[in-house]
Amino acid sequence: MRRTLTAGVLLLTAAAVPVSWLHGQAPQPSDQKVPAFEVASVKPNTSGDTNGMLRPLPGGRMTAANMQVRQLITFAYQVAGFQLIGGPAWLADRYDVVAKMDGNPDVSFVPGMNRPNPMQVALQRLLEDRFKLKVRRETREMDIYALVMAKPGAGPGPNLKQTTQDCAALAAAAQRGQPPPPPGSNAPFCGFQGGGGRLRFGGLPSAAIAQAFTGPTGRMVVDRTGLTGDWDFEVTFAPPQGRGGPDAVDPNLPDFFTAIQEQLGLKLESTKGPVDVLVIDHVEKPTPD
Repeated sequence: MRRTLTAGVLLLTAAAVPVSWLHGQAPQPSDQKVPAFEVASVKPNTSGDTNGMLRPLPGGRMTAANMQVRQLITFAYQVAGFQLIGGPAWLADRYDVVAKMDGNPDVSFVPGMNRPNPMQVALQRLLEDRFKLKVRRETREMDIYALVMAKPGAGPGPNLKQTTQDCAALAAAAQRGQPPPPPGSNAPFCGFQGGGGRLRFGGLPSAAIAQAFTGPTGRMVVDRTGLTGDWDFEVTFAPPQGRGGPDAVDPNLPDFFTAIQEQLGLKLESTKGPVDVLVIDHVEKPTPD
């Protein structure tokens, strides 16, 4: 699965590497009503294709084509796949969803705002209504990775550099309700995106590096590097077999664990620790409409 935050489109491709993000919507005034879709169509997709796309559109519209129910849930509730616990096997079934919210809410993703945007909240309500989804949050002891320096006392690797971008100003502007810069502008790259064996990261602290590594490793990653300040990097690696996708980089590159040591001077150590999870208590197949 790939998550690429560009031009308001979220692409999820089963053949690529999943990447989490540190983005969300600026806080909403407490007197605003809870976002919801005015109208929504939910239909099974039986095409047999393995790729899916979720696309926010102007005017409060959302289209989700060929999306697994499990993918819809993880997107709506902002959790990684390994954080979703329980549920029947048919959560791998794919659906097409076309829905519209009232007005034209801002559903852009801005670094540092780690909360659901209005469209994600509306999708939560749709899942609760149409799929009768009931979930609860828990903390469980699980296998995790600790992110540390590859060589104690040594500095970052060649591709890991202290940022010169002012991403804090961009996040502050979002908190004041200002829209993010349009795609293609000269604004700094803030956040992270990746897939197909490439991960790009900009203007965020080492704790966010740990979160970015949650997708490629399939585990929660905690920061124990001791790095301070904000960082930029790009790392390339050979994606796991069968998960490269059409835009994969050179398959002869080292695996992810080796690549971050060589290119970033970082290392992942296996350990155990508490992980916040989302537990499915109940879900039903919807009636197509």
